[in-house]
Formats: sequence, structure tokens, C-alpha cells
Amino acid sequence: MREINVHELADEAKFNRFHAKVLAWCFVVIIIDGYDLAVAGAALPAIMKEMGVEAATAGFMASSALFGMMFGAIFLGALSDKIGRRWTISLCVFLFSVFTAAAGLTKDPVTFSIARFIAGLGIGGVMPNITAQMTEYAPKRIRSFLTTVMFSGYAIGGILAAVLGKQFIAQFGWQIVFFAAGVPVLLIPFILKSMPESLSFLVSRRDSAQLRQIAQSIDPGLKIGANDTFHPPRATNAGAGATVAQLFQDGRGLSTVMFWVAFFTGLFMIYALSTWLTKLMAMSGYSLGSALSFVIALNVGAVIGSIGGGWLADRFHIKWVVVCMYALGGVFLYMMTLKTSTEVLYFIIAAVGACSTGAQIVVYAYSGQYYPSDIRSTGIGMASGIGRMGAIAAPLLIGLIVSLQLPLEQNFLVIGAAGVVGAIALACINHGRSASELTLKTLKTSTAT
Repeated sequence: MREINVHELADEAKFNRFHAKVLAWCFVVIIIDGYDLAVAGAALPAIMKEMGVEAATAGFMASSALFGMMFGAIFLGALSDKIGRRWTISLCVFLFSVFTAAAGLTKDPVTFSIARFIAGLGIGGVMPNITAQMTEYAPKRIRSFLTTVMFSGYAIGGILAAVLGKQFIAQFGWQIVFFAAGVPVLLIPFILKSMPESLSFLVSRRDSAQLRQIAQSIDPGLKIGANDTFHPPRATNAGAGATVAQLFQDGRGLSTVMFWVAFFTGLFMIYALSTWLTKLMAMSGYSLGSALSFVIALNVGAVIGSIGGGWLADRFHIKWVVVCMYALGGVFLYMMTLKTSTEVLYFIIAAVGACSTGAQIVVYAYSGQYYPSDIRSTGIGMASGIGRMGAIAAPLLIGLIVSLQLPLEQNFLVIGAAGVVGAIALACINHGRSASELTLKTLKTSTAT
């Protein structure tokens, strides 16, 4: 009889078909999530025209989904500790698919905002759960890379929203891109059947049958005896449900607050751009089709930034990788205030996407690695939830600046300042208290004794 450490098994595993399946499902869910969020920004000029709303009201309409995301990230992020990650992810997919499609049936700003708020619950709730899922199963040596590859699907969803908007909004109306969001609800039965459950959840429920099956999939060469048992790396509170207070224990207090600040500023940058870039570029004299092309460039840059950032994070210090990316995001946003050619502007916008959305994706990976497995979903969920305040503030603040008819350059300077503040916050994180560093120290101590 022996005790098998399930997280150590996952850490040391070699990438195989099982990991590819987990990555594929997480990638697909994030694409859908990214589409559902970006679709409002792609359709915003058409919605404003048809409903006859001003910029300030449009900002409130865009923020309604983000307000829902704040609650979804906090409450649905922790729900997986009680009902399991598969059911929580499936619930989130149902919410954001059905209610984004329902928003396409609305005729007024209030009803639209209510539908988008409910959809936002699912959009926000799926982020911490998907991050925790990929972090838990990814082999340690390529964990940052796989997590950021997964999250690049978020930007691909944004590209898909812009492409469909460019092709169909002018001909069929803005509603068509919202109706398309309802199709993924058909995937829920397949998610429940194919996606593996959280290792921590299964250990807390003492589900030996599923643990044996998953352990064998993680390491096909593993020989599991009839009397072998499974356990997490240390005593866990997952069965009782992780609490917010645990995020401030063991010297993690300052770093937890700094993660919250970084998420706030990072999400401020992302949602200011995803909501208003199309409208701002249209106000600069570009056609709707050209303005949506800039959105595509933004998200192509985000894909490159997320994958490249993940690659760098696995080879260098992940903390300083994200610090540099946030700071560069502020620099490139400042460069958008300079007069330049259209070709150079495309490059700058792509760089902004790499250092805003791409950087935030790497920060999701960093937060997933920072917290121990038993409070990982709660840690990411709280950071996402607090960060949503920045996401909510962004469309409202930029909408106010637009309604005041202030120079367009001021919009980009405000967004760029958020990147600088986020870089400072990330630099203040005590990396020595991260789960990976503490585990490494424990192993060195054990070896020395």
C-alpha cells in the first residue's frame, strides 16, 4: 500500500493526449467566453444608432455585463469547491450563451443591460475555474505556456466577434452576432462527459474510482495497486470550502492586494479598449469596417502576447515578465496619441493587444501558480472579482470622456496610465511566498535532512 500525491503526479507528468484534451476543452470554452464579451464592443456603434443612445448610456450598457462578471468571478469562482469544476463551468457556459443570445432580442437599453448582466455572471465565473483547471493538470515545466495558450482563445473569440461583425452587422443588423452566441450551449453535455473533474475536489470526496482513472491518464505507465490511496500535497480545506481569509495567511496578504490592483488595472485596459476602440477609431474618421479591422489587430496582438508571454514566463521569472509587459502596455498606449501612418498604427495597436490582453492572460497564469491548490479557485476568483471593478469603470469613464467631447488622445493616456500602475503593483508581489517557491523550499529542506 502507498499514498499517491496527485498534484505531484500532475506536476511531473509528460504532456500526452490527456493533457491535450484538457487544453482543447479549456481553449474552446475561453474562445466562447471571449466572443461573448467582445461582441458588445463590435456591435456598439450599430446598437447606439438603432436604440438612439448617447455615449454615456452606451458605456453603462457595456458595463452591465462587466458588473455581472464581478459577481460571477467571486461567487462562481468559489462554487467549484462545493459542486465540482465540471458542473460550475457548464453552468457558466449556459448563462453566457443563453443570455447573450437573449440580449439580441431586446429593444431598449434597460432590458439589454439586464440580459448582459446575467450573461456576465457566466463570463466572469468561467475565468477562475478554467484557469484553475489548466493550472492543476498542466505539467509544471510547461504550465505557464499551456495556460497562456489556453487563454489566447480569449483573443481569438474577440477576433471572431470582429470578423462576424464586419461581415454581417451592416447587412443583417447587430442582433445576428448576439444570436450566434447561443450555439455553444449545445456543448454542455460534452463538457460534462469529457472534461475531467478537479483533482482536489475528487480527493476531498474520496472518489478513488475517478482518481485512479485520471491518474492512469496523466501517467499511462503508472502502476496503481488495489490498496493504493490518493492524497493532496498537504492538508487541505477544500472539503470545507476555501475562505477569503486564507488568501491573507502565510505571508500572502500584501501580494494578494497587489494581485487585486494588477487585475483592476489590467482589466481596465482590456475593457476600455474592447468596448470603445471601434467607436474611437470611427470618431477618428475610419469606416466601421476599418475600425473593426483595428479590433482584429488588437486581438491578433493579444494572441501573440499571451503565447509569447507564456513562453517567456517558463524560461525567465514570471513576475518580471508580467511587470515588463504591463509597463510596455502603457508606453504603446501613449504612442497611440502620436500622429503616424495607418500601417504603423496597426503595429502599435497589435502591440497594445499583446501588452494588455496578452499580459493579463499571463497574470492569470501567475495567480494560478501563486496560490496553493486548495485555495487556487478562490484566489483567482477574488482577484478577478475585484478586477472587474476596473472593467466596470473603464467603459463608464471612457464613455464620459467621449460625451464631454474631450480630445481623443486623453482616452489613450488614461488607459495607458493604468498599465503603469499595474506594473508597479506586480513588482511589489512577494514571489517568495508563492506556492511554487514554498514547495521548492520544502523539497530542499527534506533533501538536506
